[in-house]
Amino acid sequence: MDEIIVKMQGVQKSFPGVRALDDVNFELKSGEVMALLGENGAGKSTLMKVLSGVYTRDSGTVEIFGKEYGDLNPKLAQQIGVAIIHQELNMCKHLSVAENIFLGREIAGLAKLDNRRMISEAKKLMDDLRIDIDPHTVVGDLPVSKQQMVEIAKALSTNAKILIMDEPTSSLTAKEIRDLFRIIAGLKEKGCGIVYISHRLEELSHIVDRVTIMRDGKFVCRMNYADTNLDEIISLMVGREIQEKFPRIKCEKGKKIFEVRNLNAGKMVRNINFELYAGEIVGFAGLMGAGRTETTRAIFGADKKTSGQIFLDGKEIKINSTKDAINQGIVLAPEDRKKDGLCTKLSIKDNISLPNLDMVCNSSGIVNSKKEKEICNKAVRDLKIKLSSLDADAGTLSGGNQQKVVVGKWLARNSKVIMFDEPTRGIDVAAKVEIYNLMNELKREGIAVMFVSSELPEILGIADRIIVMCDGTITGELMNEEATQEKILKLATRFEKKLD
Repeated sequence: MDEIIVKMQGVQKSFPGVRALDDVNFELKSGEVMALLGENGAGKSTLMKVLSGVYTRDSGTVEIFGKEYGDLNPKLAQQIGVAIIHQELNMCKHLSVAENIFLGREIAGLAKLDNRRMISEAKKLMDDLRIDIDPHTVVGDLPVSKQQMVEIAKALSTNAKILIMDEPTSSLTAKEIRDLFRIIAGLKEKGCGIVYISHRLEELSHIVDRVTIMRDGKFVCRMNYADTNLDEIISLMVGREIQEKFPRIKCEKGKKIFEVRNLNAGKMVRNINFELYAGEIVGFAGLMGAGRTETTRAIFGADKKTSGQIFLDGKEIKINSTKDAINQGIVLAPEDRKKDGLCTKLSIKDNISLPNLDMVCNSSGIVNSKKEKEICNKAVRDLKIKLSSLDADAGTLSGGNQQKVVVGKWLARNSKVIMFDEPTRGIDVAAKVEIYNLMNELKREGIAVMFVSSELPEILGIADRIIVMCDGTITGELMNEEATQEKILKLATRFEKKLD
């Protein structure tokens, strides 16, 4: 214990037009949890990808267990004992849990794969971690939170002594987060060193021993967690004090813009009724699986409705597809930005332009490059998107900047209703404030804004009115002035009585 097992000095890494890492130092001891913190684009994930062999550094030294290594690759890093759980899940959705865990390390018999043994080993691993997932289950059939736990189990199956967790709790329920912290405590006792990257700073006090802070690709400082506090950490991350974490503004409530009546879609959207007014932000709260995401998707036309009516400016409208919704001025920034919100292999410019081709093309269908550039530059400027070039692939951006691109593509349209599903998931504290300010600006302009969030402080801090869902239905509504976490949770656990 307390042995330095990772030492990185003077690490540099550049991409076209961007220096992602600039003379960065980092160390990790056995049996400790080191929080690696910084804003989106600070270089945290890039540094860990260098350590895990995903990226090759331009210069600097890397020592692992006292031995200096030149160019690492993922296979060599894994053999040394380094495992990484990426922020964006990286699994084969069509394969089973067991097949994903042993992908690339399959157990073979005399003439074929030993599937029985792999299933047995996967089950033992799940049981040891106290994770209730059947190894036979196809990963794509699992909710995102369960997929995250499989990703964690997969990393631990390599007997890693250095475990990198990049936003591991972003999709987990409260119970699963507690399970993860229990697993982390057990790994610490075994001498495993853990690098923990998270924007959910309130989690740090439960597990973290030391903190390393980065800013703009540079090392800022390293300290014991017990010797600091969240305000100091935030100030060091952003280089300034954040005066207001939840900058909520007051506007006069205007006319009714949007109304949903008796909406039903599948098992998780049942008889939904609500209204949105100009000059307010409405937050949708509830536990994971409450039906909030499904409600936004049904409104947006991404999922088929079985019944219900939708009214815009007092007139009933028909939405049978996402195209219908967009044409009516009703848009959605989805929960899974990588899967549903972006084309990561296309440029940032293309991602912003794609849903706005009707605005940037002339009557012959030819793109007006000047108009396209104006729209893209405005989105970048308004949202402070950090990028090297509009022509860079969207997948090269940090998670927070990807989220901003998702939001930015809708700003070019004169949208009347904007729905945000978990808009600040995986985004640092300063970028969160920028998203809140954007929502406030939309509110000020008279646009109807609704957002789904699993973060109760965020709901309480930003929403003027809070709608709570449980088990596919709306169980209550609270004005901001009367709302508390206790009241919200009481409504969020108001399940139907199914047993006498």
